[in-house]
Order: sequence, then C-alpha cells, then structure tokens
Amino acid sequence: MVLKTFGWSFAVTAAGLAFAAWQWGWEAFGIVLILSILEISLSFDNAVVNAGILKKMNAFWQKIFLTIGILIAVFGMRLVFPVVIVAVSAQVGPIEAVQLAMDDPDRYEALVTDAHPAIAAFGGMFLLMIFLDFLFEEREHRWLAWIERPAAKLGKVDMLSVCVALIILLVTAMTFATHAHTSTGVADKSATVLLSGVAGLITYLVVGGLSGYFEDKLEEDEEREHELEEKAKAEGKPVSAVGLAGKAAFFLFLYLEVLDASFSFDGVIGAFAITNHIFWMALGLGIGAMYVRSLTVYLVREGTLDDYVYLEHGAHYAIGALAAILLITIQHEISEIITGLLGVVLIGASFLSSIRRNKRVEREDAASGEKAGVTSGV
Repeated sequence: MVLKTFGWSFAVTAAGLAFAAWQWGWEAFGIVLILSILEISLSFDNAVVNAGILKKMNAFWQKIFLTIGILIAVFGMRLVFPVVIVAVSAQVGPIEAVQLAMDDPDRYEALVTDAHPAIAAFGGMFLLMIFLDFLFEEREHRWLAWIERPAAKLGKVDMLSVCVALIILLVTAMTFATHAHTSTGVADKSATVLLSGVAGLITYLVVGGLSGYFEDKLEEDEEREHELEEKAKAEGKPVSAVGLAGKAAFFLFLYLEVLDASFSFDGVIGAFAITNHIFWMALGLGIGAMYVRSLTVYLVREGTLDDYVYLEHGAHYAIGALAAILLITIQHEISEIITGLLGVVLIGASFLSSIRRNKRVEREDAASGEKAGVTSGV
C-alpha cells in the first residue's frame, strides 16, 4: 500500500537529489533535501484538508483533482510561481530572471538580495495571517494549551488577527527595515517593506475570501439537495441525483483549487527563507509537492485523518516560525539549516504528542471498560 501510493514520490525524490548533487554538489543536495522536508511538513496540513473534502467526491472528480488539480498545484504554484516572484520583485522579465540565474549568477544574486526585503515582508505577512487565524480560532483539541486557550478567548474580538499583523508590520518597518541588507550595503527599505507587507495581507484576505465563498456555496448546494430529496420522497417522485452531485462536486473542485493554492503559497514563500537559488528551490518544492498527492491519496484510502490530532498544530506553528524568520531576515541573516530544521522539529514534536495522546486515550478507555465491567458484575 505504501509503495503503491508513494512510489512516484520516492522515485522523484531520488532523481531530484541525485541531480542536485551531480550538478551543484553536496551543498545543493543538502538545501534541496531541507526544502523537500520543509515542503512535506507544511504540505501535510494541505493533504489532511484535501483528503477530508476529497473523500466526499465521486471517483470521477477525485481523478480530476488528483490529475489536473495537482498538475496546476505542482507546476503552476510551486515551479513557475517562484520565478514570477523573483521577476516581479526584481523588476525583470521571467525569461530574463531565468537567464540571469544561469548566465550571470552574481547579478541574479544581487537582484534577489535587493528584492529580499519586499519578498520577506510580503511572504512574512501572508504566513503570519495563516498562523494568527489558526491561533485565535476555538478548537476541540489543544496542543499547547497554555498558549491556545487564552488565544482562543482573545480571538472572539473581530479582526484581531489583522490588527496584530498590522502592528507587527509597523514594528518591522520601523526597526528591521531601516537597516535592511542590500547588494550595495545597508539601506532604508521601510517604505518598501510597508507596501509589500500590506500587499501580502491583502492577498491573504482575498484568497481567504474566495475559499470562504466556495465553502458557503457548497453548503448551500448540500442543503438544497437535501430539501429536494425530502420533497421528492414526500411526493413520491424520483430525484435527479446525478445533476445535483455533479454541481456540488464542481464547487468542491473549485474550493479545493483555491484552498490548495493558498496552502502551496506558504511553501513557496517559506522557501525564500532557505535559499534564493531558483533551481534548488524548484527541485525542493517539486519533490515536496509530489508528497501532497501521495499523502492525500493515502489519507483518503486509509481513513486515518483523525489519528494524529496535533499535526495540524505543529504545521501552523512551523508556519508562524517561518513568518517571524522572514521578517527578521530583512536585517539579520539566519542560518538556512536552522530555518529548515525548525519546522521539522515542530512537526516531529506535534507527532510525538499525538502518539502520547492516543496512548493516554486508550488507557482511559480501557480503565473505563474495566470499571464498567466491575460495576455490572456487582
């Protein structure tokens, strides 16, 4: 089952890492490996959400999402989009950006260095909003209760995450951005950071708004379908379930595409905290993106979405850590190894906490069963 589901992902991983080592050496091998692990850790959350929605769809629409949908996510968001980010932020054409990366790496590096404050502010704010909205939301399960319980109470205040994000952006613009690193030395990039940060915030709100729209549309269609079925049963008439299911599945597909784009965007932005090398980034993100499909298929087939309840928490704390690192790197350099391993540590810790929680629940259930047996025996 594992080999059948993850076979292509394993093959792409081996080929990508071997090519990186052969073409650029062991440093590239290490960076691509870290990027792959980072993308996989961040994409697990994506796979969990995708699988939860995908299992509601029929076989045809599942195939559409796992072929056309993943093709868009892999090649559109994770491979082409990093080039677009560099091209727009550095104010060069996409083809010129690729040519510079191949023919004049020093010039390309200088352009990326100059564009880094804008990239970091845009991406940092986008990631920060993802983390804050998660943190301020009331949840059934809490991993770090001493943080999440008071945060959930504060989250009842409308637009709190936006206010907190804007405050952090202002502080960043007035501190780190005033002494930002560029290819020619230290410069004041406060205006650039402020503008880019607001753009990142707006992008998040637009993507979230579209996702919410499609989700609401889906709920309306499901309610309408239920009402029509009840009416048809009462009147003794057949219901055309095919049309209704197709319409609901279509909106499910649209919602999944918007949702998948928003999740993959954090991986693309987070990659800039690891490296500015466009080909290393493409390899690492491409390998990680393959695991999104494999994990989604595995979770749907196995039905194990609720086994490890804290993994979602770990993924979002990793996103929050990346957001902070991106904003700090506007002025200070942070080791790529630290950046990459931090997310892995958080995911690993949440996984271990989930295992301990499952064992504790099993012991409590066993104890309850024994107590119930003793009581009934008496």
